[in-house]
Amino acid sequence: MSGFWDQAFDLSGRCAVITGGAAGIGLACATLLVERGAKVALLDRDPEVVEIAARLGGGHLGLALDLRQLDQVQHAVDRVAEYFGRLDYLVNSAGVALLDKALEVSESAWDSTLNINLKASFFVAQACARHMLERGSGRIVNLASQAAVIGLDRHVAYCASKAAVVGMTKVLAMEWAAHGINVNAVSPTIVETALGKKAWAGELGERAKLQIPVGRFAQPEEIAGLVLYLLSDAAQMITGENVVIDGGYSIQ
Repeated sequence: MSGFWDQAFDLSGRCAVITGGAAGIGLACATLLVERGAKVALLDRDPEVVEIAARLGGGHLGLALDLRQLDQVQHAVDRVAEYFGRLDYLVNSAGVALLDKALEVSESAWDSTLNINLKASFFVAQACARHMLERGSGRIVNLASQAAVIGLDRHVAYCASKAAVVGMTKVLAMEWAAHGINVNAVSPTIVETALGKKAWAGELGERAKLQIPVGRFAQPEEIAGLVLYLLSDAAQMITGENVVIDGGYSIQ
């Protein structure tokens, strides 16, 4: 049986596109996939993404772009496919959280949240799927959130966008399953990225941890481990799912 698992998690020769790959969960996913043998293309608005990709080792790609610009998205994905000669995986990790009370949310904050969290995720998936369909195989993991399945104070735009990501995931999984493409979502609780630590520092974070049965926030590497499983050959029968990784928060 060990031979099966070794092979299932061996990503040698395969290529992954990771949005938001310059930091946080995206970078944790990239690091793990590289360790398992994959080549990665990091898509991020941070210009340092080029250098960050280079630090992962030779042969990886970093592309700085605005995911809200659809012409940039299609061009970047086509460039990745041409550079690697294939496109096997997509991890849609880029996202934004602009929080405010529902009565105070501005149109610009609403539009920015939906454009980045939902619209960009869909059109990156669409662009990648065009290449995956040609090969007859592919894996897509969309980063949603526990906010997709529960209500959170001051998170109305964020909750709406992440719930929509889950719905989108189910439709893409249904339409593309017959073509060898699996599509799943991952919904974490608060994750201790650099931004997560800053946003949930001090008493605010300690109160939040008390609401999580396991008593702590998630680590980026834990989310990456779940993403790796869903991308691997061990998860070939899993598609259209939203896998919640929240320490038991949403079971209460």
